[in-house]
Amino acid sequence: MENKKHFFHLHLISDSTGETLISAGRAAAAQFQQSHAIEHVYPLIRSRKQLTPVLEAIDREPGIVLYTIVDADLSARLEDGCRSIGVPIVNVLEPVLAKFQTYLGAPSRGRVGAQHALNAEYFARIEALNFTMDHDDGQMPDDYDEADVVIIGISRTSKTPTSIYLANRGIRTANIPIVSGVPLPESLFRATRPLIVGLIATSDRISQVRGNRELGVTAGYDREHYIDRASIAEELKYARALCARNNWPIIDVTRRSIEETAAAIVALRPKLR
Repeated sequence: MENKKHFFHLHLISDSTGETLISAGRAAAAQFQQSHAIEHVYPLIRSRKQLTPVLEAIDREPGIVLYTIVDADLSARLEDGCRSIGVPIVNVLEPVLAKFQTYLGAPSRGRVGAQHALNAEYFARIEALNFTMDHDDGQMPDDYDEADVVIIGISRTSKTPTSIYLANRGIRTANIPIVSGVPLPESLFRATRPLIVGLIATSDRISQVRGNRELGVTAGYDREHYIDRASIAEELKYARALCARNNWPIIDVTRRSIEETAAAIVALRPKLR
């Protein structure tokens, strides 16, 4: 029998950094070896305006929804939206808080991010997360010299989840897609502060991930060739050559978890620790 993995979407929505959800989601997903979670992390969701595009993203790529949102109105709006879409949703902290309230005989205070001490390290992580979200997928290219790390790679090499993971540890991270024939921003080549690292994977792995995702056409790609292994091999060849010309290190993420990829990036620049 073919040992084929099933891919599913896992949406993690938090009014804080999302670290609690990421840990819980991965711990649960790890129990299902034949399934691989494609993570979508939405941190700092604290208003209806911020929630609207999240619900639209869930509607486009339905899957399991986990969340930690203290505000009752926002929680109810999210629950109603997911019921309307027809996807399962779990408030990760609710059963735990209920047990605490029963035992302690007092309601919770409902403070956003109450598990974090308001110290310099916490604020650095929030700043890094905001920077990373602002600089996802090639956005705001003029600020690359303010980053600690810039991740580059072709489509579906885990650039965004790796960036968010690093940001949750206070590392300001930008990521840029590599598209054959499309030059990278000049500001990247002028940047002297950040570690610039390329992510690659095997053609088979990238084709599998692309084929299991319900995606629109990524800018610069012909959809007909998006999952074609030969086309992907050419994209990877271009990415490798680009990194080699600029002496940028390359990390193969084929058999690495997001945590392992992040650790490898940190190891390339010890001062990030």
